[in-house]
Amino acid sequence: MIRILVVDDQQLVRMGLRMLFEQAQDIEILGEADNGAQAVRLVEHLALDVVLMDLRMPGTDGITATRRILTARPATRVVALTTFDDDDHLYPVLAAGACGFLVKDTPPAELLEAVRRAANGEAPFSRDVLDRLVAQAVHTRASSDTPADIPVAAITPREREVLGLLGMGLSNKEIADRLHVGVTTVKTHVAGLMAKTGRDNRIRLAVLAVLTGITPN
Repeated sequence: MIRILVVDDQQLVRMGLRMLFEQAQDIEILGEADNGAQAVRLVEHLALDVVLMDLRMPGTDGITATRRILTARPATRVVALTTFDDDDHLYPVLAAGACGFLVKDTPPAELLEAVRRAANGEAPFSRDVLDRLVAQAVHTRASSDTPADIPVAAITPREREVLGLLGMGLSNKEIADRLHVGVTTVKTHVAGLMAKTGRDNRIRLAVLAVLTGITPN
């Protein structure tokens, strides 16, 4: 069972999310919060896997709450769920440690899958948000004369394939299906890539794949 906390200052949004997650057999809402300070307090007392975090709230905002939650409970997975997908919100919440970023018009089935992916150690992003991160990476590569620092020689051919598919935003299951291997094998390759590249999450691996040209533009 995936245990989640829903954080949003709008009661209607929280009610809608509760109705959605109650239909899932593997997801349970352990609590709700209408501001960041309340979310931080609840995380201290609940055994949570995932926090769905709104960003604009009165008092303590979602970015500050994310930082405080992950300082106290580093294993918690925080996914931003917001109406605003602009860079003023995207990059600060990622810097605060969020593992994913979704907009509120994400289709229900995709939102459920995103929670599962987050609980499974992956980085769920709305497609347009990931496209923007990748575009920024391409721009950075194009404007720099210095090649990205990556020990390509240390990466196995299979790890290179996995890295390229990460750059396309594929999930572990999608990568496994594409390469005809098990999901556990993909997880092993992702862990190996993190260790070899020094990138500590999937989105940084995805951006690295674009920067190095392993994932085509």
